[in-house]
Amino acid sequence: MKKLINGVDSVVPDALRGLAAAHPGLRVDVDNQIVMRASGPRPGKVGLVSGGGSGHEPLHAGFVGYGMLDAACPGEIFTSPVPDQMIAASEAVNGGAGVLHIVKNYTGDVLNFEMAAELCAEEGVEVASVLVDDDVAVQDSLYTAGRRGTGATLFVEKIAGAMAETGAPLAEVTRVAEAVDARSRSFGVALSACTTPAAGKPTFDLKDTEVELGIGIHGEPGRARSAMRGARELVHTAMDAIDEDMPVSGDNLVMVNGMGGTPLIELYVAFAEVSDYLAGKGARAARSLVGNYVTSLDMQGFSVTVCRLDDELTRLWDAPVETPGLRWGR
Repeated sequence: MKKLINGVDSVVPDALRGLAAAHPGLRVDVDNQIVMRASGPRPGKVGLVSGGGSGHEPLHAGFVGYGMLDAACPGEIFTSPVPDQMIAASEAVNGGAGVLHIVKNYTGDVLNFEMAAELCAEEGVEVASVLVDDDVAVQDSLYTAGRRGTGATLFVEKIAGAMAETGAPLAEVTRVAEAVDARSRSFGVALSACTTPAAGKPTFDLKDTEVELGIGIHGEPGRARSAMRGARELVHTAMDAIDEDMPVSGDNLVMVNGMGGTPLIELYVAFAEVSDYLAGKGARAARSLVGNYVTSLDMQGFSVTVCRLDDELTRLWDAPVETPGLRWGR
C-alpha cells in the first residue's frame, strides 16, 4: 500500500489540520473532529449540520460555508461520527431558529444522529432531520436498512443551505430538503476497489476484467458483477436503473461523480453519454456537476445522480455558494 499519510491512526486529524490551514473561512476543532464556519452562527438563521465517515471528501467538511452547511462532523474512515460530535456541532451553529440534520441512510449515522437530536432537544435546541436515501441500486446493504444515501446528499446540502440563507424557518428548510431527496436518484459503478489505510489492501476483490454495478460508497456490493464494458454501456446501465425507478423527463440537475480514482477526462466521457441518454428520453441536464464530490478514497469508478428540477429548486441551486468544495456567485 502506498498512501500519502504520516500514519494510519493520524489520517483524519492530519487532514483536518490541512483543511484548517488551507481554508481560513473555516473553524476546525481537530481534537473533537468538528468543522464549522469561522463566522459562527447567524441569529435567526437555521443551522445545517451533516456528517459521516471520512474517506468521501469533499463530502461533508468540504461543503461547510456560505450557502451550504454550517458544520460537519467527520468520523474515522468509513465510520460514523459519534453523538457527542453532533451535539457539539448543533449547539455551536444554533442561531435560535433551530438546526437541520442532514443524514445519509447508513445505520450508524442514523442511530447516532437520532440520539444527538434527542439530547439536543433536552437542551432546548430544536432539531429536524432529513434522511437521504437516493441510491436505486439495492434496497438493503451491509450498512443500511432501505436505500443508501449517496450523491443526492450534496444536492440536499446545497439546496437546503440556500433556503436557510434566505432566513426561511426550519419547517421550510426541511421541506425543501425532503423534496430534493424525493426527486433524486443515484447509481454507482466501480472499476476497482478502494484501499483503506487501516486494512492496507483492497476492500474487495475485483478482477481487471470485471466491474461492480451498483457499488456503495464504502465498497458495499451492488446489484451484479459483470464484464468490463465501454463507457456508453456502463452509463446506460446506470441510467436505465434510475429511469426505471424515476422516469427521467424535463429539466434535471445531473452529477457525474468520480469515486476518487477516476481521471476527470473519463468523467466527461461519461457525462457525454448521460447527456445523450437524457436527450433520447426528451429530457436534459439543465444544471450539471462533473468531478469528485462524494468519493470512496481511491476507488476507480463513477456514479450518476439525477434530480428532477422545478423553478424553486433551480433558483436555490443557482444561489451563491462559497465552500472549499463548491463555490459560485460570490
